[in-house]
Amino acid sequence: MNFYWFDWAGYLGVALVLFAFLLLQAHKLHGNGLVYQLMNGFGALGVVLSLLFGNFNSAAFVMELAWIAVSVFGIVHSTRTKRRARAVVVTPDTRPPY
Repeated sequence: MNFYWFDWAGYLGVALVLFAFLLLQAHKLHGNGLVYQLMNGFGALGVVLSLLFGNFNSAAFVMELAWIAVSVFGIVHSTRTKRRARAVVVTPDTRPPY
């Protein structure tokens, strides 16, 4: 059995996604954290490369594209949320009355 670069990309991608899920379940990563989203996105990209250059499977390809899209959405959403949280500064003038 010959292993080409795209086979290794696929195996590495699968390992990355599974390792991210393991770390999530072990409470070492947060589901909305940047590291978790990047691991999922790059893992899915590895599987997509494997599918494009190796044996194509349309169902797996669609699933991996969706996985990448959800990862990008998570990264954008988390970044915006953190940016908004930093923008809210409580000063004596902006405190709500108690």
